[in-house]
Amino acid sequence: MPLSVEAREQFLAEPHVAALSVAAGPARGPLTVPIWYQYRPGGEAWVLTPARSRKAELIEAAGRFTLMVQRVEPTVRYVSVEGPVAQMTVGTGQHLQEISNRYLPREAAVAYAEFARASLGQQVAIYLRPERWLSADLGGAY
Repeated sequence: MPLSVEAREQFLAEPHVAALSVAAGPARGPLTVPIWYQYRPGGEAWVLTPARSRKAELIEAAGRFTLMVQRVEPTVRYVSVEGPVAQMTVGTGQHLQEISNRYLPREAAVAYAEFARASLGQQVAIYLRPERWLSADLGGAY
């Protein structure tokens, strides 16, 4: 059963690891990779990735991408959101801190942010404007 607008936005706002998909060119399937993301209901979703990564280059070329999140308990539920790139900005320390704190305990978030600053190079924050949604909760349907 499809989720209501409120339920799908709330589910996407939870800290799931997303599958990011973006067109990878002729005669290729889409590039699909796991990624951390940030989202607040009613807003744009964003990801933070190295500026010279393949996914950043493909997203810039395609001008759009998809995020999909799922769970299997207590019921099978998923939300997929696709849309255009709203903006690509230089990743900041604030982006890195926010995304690290979303997924990691405080001490680990600090260590990860230090690692990312030292090892990953310049990052880019890529914002997705939600345009098309797919969602379902199978509940007791199986």
